[in-house]
Amino acid sequence: MENITKNNQYNIGYICTSLQCAIGNADKTAMRWISSDMKCIDYSFRDLEHQSNKLANALQSLGLSKGDIIFTLLPKIPEQFFVLLGALKLQLIASPLFANFGEEAIFDRMHDACAKILVTKKVFLKKIEKIKNRLPNLKYVIVIDSESDLPSDVLSYPILMENAQSIFETPLTGKDVPSLLHYTSGSTGKPKGVLHVHGGIVVINQTTKEILGLKENDKYWCTADQGWVTGTSYGMIGPWSLGITQIHFSGQYGLEAWFTILEKEKISVWYTAPTALRMLMKEDAAKFKKFNLKELRHISSVGEPLNPEVIHWSRMVLGKDIYDTWFMTETGAIMIANRSGFDVKPGSMGKPIEGVEAAIITDNGVLAQSDQQGILCLKAGWASMFVAYLNNEQAYRQKFNDGYYYSGDVAFMDKEGYYWFSGRKDDVINTAGHLVGPFEVESALLEIEEVKEAAVIGAPDKILYEKIVAFIKLKPECIYNKELELKIRIYIANKISTIAVPQDIIAVESVPKTKSGKIMRRVLKAQYLDQDIGDLSTMEEF
Repeated sequence: MENITKNNQYNIGYICTSLQCAIGNADKTAMRWISSDMKCIDYSFRDLEHQSNKLANALQSLGLSKGDIIFTLLPKIPEQFFVLLGALKLQLIASPLFANFGEEAIFDRMHDACAKILVTKKVFLKKIEKIKNRLPNLKYVIVIDSESDLPSDVLSYPILMENAQSIFETPLTGKDVPSLLHYTSGSTGKPKGVLHVHGGIVVINQTTKEILGLKENDKYWCTADQGWVTGTSYGMIGPWSLGITQIHFSGQYGLEAWFTILEKEKISVWYTAPTALRMLMKEDAAKFKKFNLKELRHISSVGEPLNPEVIHWSRMVLGKDIYDTWFMTETGAIMIANRSGFDVKPGSMGKPIEGVEAAIITDNGVLAQSDQQGILCLKAGWASMFVAYLNNEQAYRQKFNDGYYYSGDVAFMDKEGYYWFSGRKDDVINTAGHLVGPFEVESALLEIEEVKEAAVIGAPDKILYEKIVAFIKLKPECIYNKELELKIRIYIANKISTIAVPQDIIAVESVPKTKSGKIMRRVLKAQYLDQDIGDLSTMEEF
């Protein structure tokens, strides 16, 4: 690590490209991009260096400077990385959006951040046109697949890049300079912007090497989208800071495609999500026999708890262990993990990484005993710790107490120091590894003409871990039917994202609330799961 941050240069873009070229990796393949139809294009570290340099120069020519915020709304394509790395070299704050976000989800994040630039594709321009007049700080939209400029503020990426120089002198960047901005959902209110700094690369590099076990000649594949923290920390920063070749696949999940990639590309380390693994479990075990995975040395998972059944399945069908890891958008890097050399306890998150102090703290604010549940907390101060919720200092302060960061995850530690996830303290829904705030979905539901009241919960699901369940009270003159159900699903998909669409929609006579008007989601969840609904003394009506 000493060589990576030499001369106190912590710039993520520089370390992942310029430094790699300087230490002899210029001609090494940094990325093999595989399209959905399985065509491959290789990019060397020199290619990453030149393309990100050109992007940095292009953005600088548009008047952008240190601290300005740039968003990307892109699928899994090479330009995503060129833009993010180039923006980081220029000391901009980069915020990649999930490409399936609807217009309102995009607006909420870009408006909160006062974004100046958006880089996207033509296919997304209709969404952007609907919200652009409500984004007064947005100066330019850059379209990567337009050969010509459109309106004066919609620019062609190819033209910008053609006119830009491929040499860029990255300014000396201290560890406290802001770098990436990811948004996470809360149980109430709008999504919060989680701000990270360039110094986080220290822990990301460390955990990529020590927890994921990457070595110099490995081929690595992280299936996460860059719209989420895993996709930037471990689908970009970690492997490239180590000079590792990684695979990026633009296609969707599919056993045949995924395992063809694992075999053909000779993947040695694979980082994926429990939802994908649970989907693979549903397949006929005989289908896996034709694939030779002898090069696959290590599988890790992240995003949601890994069921013990998945580990047992992998051992039996793939002949491999799966190592669960735990971290959050706010932590920036893996904090607790299973790894090679440790006995894997199926269902456990593992143990804290070196340099991280974890603790279970009870509701009374005291350290829990072994096997006693409480909030999973981390001693503040690790290098990849987020430094702010953008424009929300109060919410940021509330996450810390007595020197500890409170994660909101309920867990316990056993007598051997292994940590075990139990659930969330709040109502945030973890569906297929994506965190969805019920408030955001409820707000969108209330915009639908027929809906008078709405409440949203998460319920256990064998594949998704949690599914979204919506309860709606209709206006008196309205009737719930298949047409209305379809209307609701389409509206939520367009407004927020496809991942926020409820799996179940239930019409109810009333939505239970406290006397102060707060939705009692626990009551709805208990009813849905046929469990005891508990104390109702604070309820307005039942």
